[in-house]
Amino acid sequence: MVRQMNNAAKLGTQITRFIVEINFYISVIVLISGGILSISGTYSIFEFNEDLYGALDNNLRMIMVYLAVSECFIVGYCIVRKKFQVMIIVGSFLILMIGSMGFYGEINAVEIDSTFTIFFLYTGLSHIIFGFIASIKSDHPKRQHFHY
Repeated sequence: MVRQMNNAAKLGTQITRFIVEINFYISVIVLISGGILSISGTYSIFEFNEDLYGALDNNLRMIMVYLAVSECFIVGYCIVRKKFQVMIIVGSFLILMIGSMGFYGEINAVEIDSTFTIFFLYTGLSHIIFGFIASIKSDHPKRQHFHY
């Protein structure tokens, strides 16, 4: 009976970790594609305000491209080093981007698309949860580690 409960608990834990891992990689794809597609006015998932023109418009688009490129390097580093705990910090910065975007809109007196809030909240929380799961696994050497 106890053995069956342990097996059920292990299976539940494995399924949860699998879902968290898949969600993390989906959020990475969303972040990279959202950043790169920001270059295109037609295919962007964000609505860039018509009041943004010239340098202001390009600045916001380039911020998104830089985030996409940075994400590629950070995820690549984590895969090579097999250390995903840094995703807690990355996710925290992504969530802080919500306030940064609001501040950007305030100082430039333009409205920023509310999709940015959802985008940064989803990607940030996904990174934090995945990093937290990775840090728990690395703190307990007897536990099985992520395999990539």
